[in-house]
Amino acid sequence: MARSPRTTLVRAFDEARFGPARTLDLRTGLPTAMEAVRRAEPWLRERQMARAGEVLIVTGRGRGSPGGVGVVREAVQKLLATLRRQGVVARVVEHNPGAFVAELAPIRALFEQAPRSRSRSPREERSDPAVLASLDDAMRAELRLLAEYSLTQLGVPVEDGFLRDEMVRQFSILARGIGRDETDREGRLRFLINASRAAFEDDA
Repeated sequence: MARSPRTTLVRAFDEARFGPARTLDLRTGLPTAMEAVRRAEPWLRERQMARAGEVLIVTGRGRGSPGGVGVVREAVQKLLATLRRQGVVARVVEHNPGAFVAELAPIRALFEQAPRSRSRSPREERSDPAVLASLDDAMRAELRLLAEYSLTQLGVPVEDGFLRDEMVRQFSILARGIGRDETDREGRLRFLINASRAAFEDDA
């Protein structure tokens, strides 16, 4: 089906405004709702770390979905609401019936929650040594420095117990930005830690 002149013009404006680096096309290839979410979450977290500002997420209208309900659109809309609560997305607006524009939150928003309570469940306590011990010394040192920045900004004493908890909390937050298909997970984690630390340093 040929595109109307208006549709062509709108797409041209979108390409000029966002470009390939700030556009996620979830319409091409007809992914399932689950596949779309699995693609969208790490991409949005990565774009936040790259300080991309506003991004365009194209879901399509869902005209070919059962009942005409856009399941990919609905799943992505729910994901965006979740990521707002988690400090990844600052604002979402409907760009058109088949796309959203998301304004990504500052990196520091990821860590501006109160640190976890030091009272943990047995399962969490058992997982702590494994989480931190799995990192090499250099990466653990970088994560420690990031945790120190975060605790200082929150006005929390930089003590061993709080520091360990904050390192585990931040590892958990940053690990969400690593896609399941990522081949260099260690390199990706190092990038995320360094980008987060740079954000704290910039605001210092």
